[in-house]
Amino acid sequence: MRKYLTLAILYLGVVPIIFAQKKPITVEEVYAETFEPEGLDELNSMNNGRQYTILNTNKRDSATTIDKYDYATLEKVETIVDSKNLPQIKRFSSYEFSDDESKLLLATEVEPLFRRSTLGIYYVYDLKSKKLTKVSESKIQEPALSPNGGQVAYVKGNNLYLLDMASNSTHQITTDGEKNKIINGVTDWVYEEEFAFVRAFAWNTDGTKIAFLRFDETEVPSFSMDIYGKTLYPNQDTFKYPKAGQNNSVVTLHLFDMESGNISKVNLRDAYYIPRIKWMNNPNRLSVITLNRHQNDLKLWSVNVTDSSVSLLLEEKDDAYVDITDDLTFLADDSFIWTSEKDGYNHLYLYGQDGNLMNQITQGPWEVTKYYGYDQNEDKIYYQSTENGSINRGVYSVESNGKNKKALADREGTNSADFSADFTYFICTYSSAVSPPEYSLYKALTGKKIKEIKNNADLIEKLKTYELSPKEFSTIAINGNELNMYMVKPTDFDPSKKYPLLMYQYSGPGSQQVSNSWLNERDYWHQQLAAQGYVIACVDGRGTGFKGRDFKKSTYLNLIKYETEDQISAAKKLSALPYIDEDKTGIWGWSFGGHMATNSLLKGNDVFEMAIAVAPVTSWRFYDTIYTERFLRTPEENPEGYDENSPLNYPELLEGDFLLIHGSGDDNVHVQHSMRMVEALVQANKQFDWGIYTDKAHSIKGGNVRVHLFNKMTNFVNENLRDRKESKELGKKEQDSIYTSKIKG
Repeated sequence: MRKYLTLAILYLGVVPIIFAQKKPITVEEVYAETFEPEGLDELNSMNNGRQYTILNTNKRDSATTIDKYDYATLEKVETIVDSKNLPQIKRFSSYEFSDDESKLLLATEVEPLFRRSTLGIYYVYDLKSKKLTKVSESKIQEPALSPNGGQVAYVKGNNLYLLDMASNSTHQITTDGEKNKIINGVTDWVYEEEFAFVRAFAWNTDGTKIAFLRFDETEVPSFSMDIYGKTLYPNQDTFKYPKAGQNNSVVTLHLFDMESGNISKVNLRDAYYIPRIKWMNNPNRLSVITLNRHQNDLKLWSVNVTDSSVSLLLEEKDDAYVDITDDLTFLADDSFIWTSEKDGYNHLYLYGQDGNLMNQITQGPWEVTKYYGYDQNEDKIYYQSTENGSINRGVYSVESNGKNKKALADREGTNSADFSADFTYFICTYSSAVSPPEYSLYKALTGKKIKEIKNNADLIEKLKTYELSPKEFSTIAINGNELNMYMVKPTDFDPSKKYPLLMYQYSGPGSQQVSNSWLNERDYWHQQLAAQGYVIACVDGRGTGFKGRDFKKSTYLNLIKYETEDQISAAKKLSALPYIDEDKTGIWGWSFGGHMATNSLLKGNDVFEMAIAVAPVTSWRFYDTIYTERFLRTPEENPEGYDENSPLNYPELLEGDFLLIHGSGDDNVHVQHSMRMVEALVQANKQFDWGIYTDKAHSIKGGNVRVHLFNKMTNFVNENLRDRKESKELGKKEQDSIYTSKIKG
């Protein structure tokens, strides 16, 4: 509680500014990026550790440059490349150096496929000759330069290709790729969404071999959805989507040898999922992570690519599930650093190259949230953690034996770091609920701040003219747990008055919404509502993250059950506050949070008067294998876990006002979820409001869509929460008047 008291003092310091503000925030301004903070785009440290590069965009003509800066002075050293000097390119959106920094890979004309995957036109820029080479005439996926920049591997049409820069010749590595059947080198839909990676191939350290995954989707059921577009007839998009309990892709590991051109298959024994591959420093050693279908038995393998032999380095088991991360790092001798929750919290461990545990590096009742790297010269490991409170993030260093820990950047709020290649410096990004992002240069060894780079002072000045209320952080005792909470009150808050309460949550496993970090688009909408006289509250219930393994995994096999109980209990407790109108309580959420909002309104129909569910799950039977089975196992093994908390099975419980929103082109949580909910409510003779956004994906955005959506939500909240009694009484009077007229007639 002491940490939250400090935050309260912080907020008191900004109260005079807050009450001086005049203009209300509007949805139109939010999505015109009026309040978008400035950042450092595409920051990369150079190999020398003394300089870094940033992608800069000229706002007048959208031309792009890659500029090099000096860490010590923060002065620009040179412009490496300028799109104005490249006739073939108007602008580029990202860049990637070859390992030896002789070549640059530039991305243009990028278009999204799914959440993380894209197609684009790519060029290789030779820094010495200034020559620009187009990788392919058609759009491709996930190009990757070889370590010396001499070749580019990429995926096109589900096959792997190789461009040789010297001869400007292209070689097709695989030939069996076919849509909805075989994929080489990139992931299928469910791997991309749930294991969070797309590029499924990697160069070894000397550029002599490429390891890649092959996905056989043949037995995976297909899902189709109409894309309405602007033509006379809709198009149908069909793709492979394994729903809970259904067949997944058969995934296999293969090695391509550059010299011989041969492809060999690696036998990974009983591997069901292959969520990560990563080369060691030894070019003949590849690490591979595999999981069983239940995702509670993880194995880390070492593959000797000279003979394709496989040996087990590490195995982790859990009664619930084992999370997949990108924290595996190989040191110079291929000993490695690994993160694990096996002691109850996520911590760093050091293993020898043979897989034997050397020691646990960090420990305590807090979580390592990011691993930054290891400086072997100074024996310093750099990481981010929740040591200064679960809603905060700090940057720390520690020696590999776990001693001499040092806080490098731990102001209350969110601190993250980007280290120079040699770990001499790091650029710290800091924000809090009252401070937009600040970027500063620090010395890594001492944590001494050298100089501020950027502070978003213009945004601070702009916001002084708007009505803003601070987030008030606290905890709330619910069902035997101290749950993190924030509250946003009206700008003219009067504790003697009563206000409607709108709760927001997401609640998914390992997630966090109560975070001491800068405002996002959703927060600005909440500010708009607070200015209109609402109290906004958010409570992270059981199952959310950064409070230890047991808290996070307490919802295992009963997804939504305990999370819903916590939101209902929190609403009851908050509604008892003297300044809350207990007859005007609403809740809203998106995706998992939409499921939660729906369940809370139905099962808590004596507490909630209103709910908004955006793109909600309504039955986990409709959702994908990897995510759903991680928390519930299969429907055959755990039917109660799937059905007892599905609102499709108790629509008759609806008593309040309900708004259901979905995008018809949602490839993630299919519109099927909402359509089935609509049918269930209709058959139960329950009135509700709903809206479908044409061809929009899970994020429901593009053009004017977000403005329309959030204005619609604002109107619904005002009509059914703030003006609830008045509108209900007016509606009753109108009905009585009509009835009386009919009798008289």
